[in-house]
Amino acid sequence: MTGSDNPNRSIPTLSSKRAKPKLTPRLRMVFSYFLMLLGSFIVAASFNLFLLPNQIASGGVSGISVILDTLADVPPAYSQWALNIPFFIAGVVVLGRPFAVKTAVGSVVLPLFVLLTSNWTPPTHDPLLGSLYGGLGVGLGLGLVFRGRGSTGGLSVAAQILQRLIGIRIGLAVALLDGLVILSAGLFISLENALYALIGLFATSKTIDLIQTGFENSKAAFIISKHPDLVSNAILHELDRGLTRLHGVGGYTGDDRPVLLAVVGQNEVVRLKLLVRDADPDAFVIITNAAEVLGEGFHDERHL
Repeated sequence: MTGSDNPNRSIPTLSSKRAKPKLTPRLRMVFSYFLMLLGSFIVAASFNLFLLPNQIASGGVSGISVILDTLADVPPAYSQWALNIPFFIAGVVVLGRPFAVKTAVGSVVLPLFVLLTSNWTPPTHDPLLGSLYGGLGVGLGLGLVFRGRGSTGGLSVAAQILQRLIGIRIGLAVALLDGLVILSAGLFISLENALYALIGLFATSKTIDLIQTGFENSKAAFIISKHPDLVSNAILHELDRGLTRLHGVGGYTGDDRPVLLAVVGQNEVVRLKLLVRDADPDAFVIITNAAEVLGEGFHDERHL
């Protein structure tokens, strides 16, 4: 890959040369905490409007609080505080202080919002709708919290502790802990509840991914051509997209085969294929999804 070529770089234009506004470190920190607070509020509202009224325990400390509320009539906000605080203290001891500040905010503020929204009237008592909308709302809120580089504490802290102590992957640790909560819901509430909880957990995970990677859907194109210069010129000057040349070797012939890598928006895919076909009808083209693209010409998180 050449150092001067960037697959994410468009040819400079008047619009791309304009200075993009950047947040100062202080404003970036304020914005980060705003996202954490807004996300925590959305999680709490979704919990009280959809999950708790329908007894959907879709993992995490919130799921445990649903089980305790159902079995012992313990207010969820208090049980969440009671569980978050020990997890937080254990996290400080095992993981150290760097993670503590934002985790402390999430551990305290989320149950507070749960308490403040506990009297809101739920819009539905259909468990399927509750699991879907609750999962979407929790995913939206958690996605904002993660974008603010924060944490809501609870079982995510327990997963980090397990990773540190026994080396288990954090994704697997979270899945195991959430699975135990859902299994407990199936045993102590109902099997049907556990099935709805799985729907809610799936909706949450997909929504988090969407918030983390954004709504834009970019494509990465790998182009193998005997006429790389013609294809490059078409992409650079007619599509107005940058590209990178990779070194490839034919598996059968052993000949050098330059590979062109270009990243384009979804709405540019058809034009890209037409340009490549016109430049080299025999070119071999692979187009794949790019979950997230950062850099000039695309989204740049440094300006957030």
